Amino acid sequence: MITRTGKRTWRRQLNALENWFCSTGFWQRITRDHLLPWVVAGNSLGDHVLELGAGPGAGTEALRRLAPRVTSLEWSHTFAADLAAKNRNAVVQADASALPFADQTFSSAVAVLMLHHLRTRAAQESAFREAYRVLRPGGSFHAFEIEDNLLHRVIHIGSVFVPIDRADIAERLSAAGFSRVQLDSRVGGFRFSAIRPNGAS
Repeated sequence: MITRTGKRTWRRQLNALENWFCSTGFWQRITRDHLLPWVVAGNSLGDHVLELGAGPGAGTEALRRLAPRVTSLEWSHTFAADLAAKNRNAVVQADASALPFADQTFSSAVAVLMLHHLRTRAAQESAFREAYRVLRPGGSFHAFEIEDNLLHRVIHIGSVFVPIDRADIAERLSAAGFSRVQLDSRVGGFRFSAIRPNGAS
């Protein structure tokens, strides 16, 4: 079942190339077998994961193997409806910068190649604050993003593309309330994680 919530801004976030590629079996295998295991390596996701920017569901099944409960959030109604039709977990169509969940609902949150599709840095910072709000104390936030370079800008022609800067991501996450920010890079992009401290209000 898909739950719709919030007001939508009708600006295309992914171009036709991205929509196609993100729906391929190739990308699903890469996400499932290589990317997602690296993003969350060495961490327990707990009992209820929030998947931010699920898209067509490349990482959804993999997350279900790592946690007993997954709630997938997706901005695109088309992707959300398709994902809801083929998955048993909850799918919510909403904006990551204004999450429709109660405080301290989730044990962890995962965002793979989603943050650069938020329209502004302010929207990204809102998403960081919202992720912090809906995580339980001790909960973890994990993300993967790509570098800002010419190739990625060309690929994103016609899409929203607001790259995450590695140089200030720790500062931005700390400003949202997170601690223990970790950053690691490899060919193709970088991962980062942070914790909502125990005892944080």
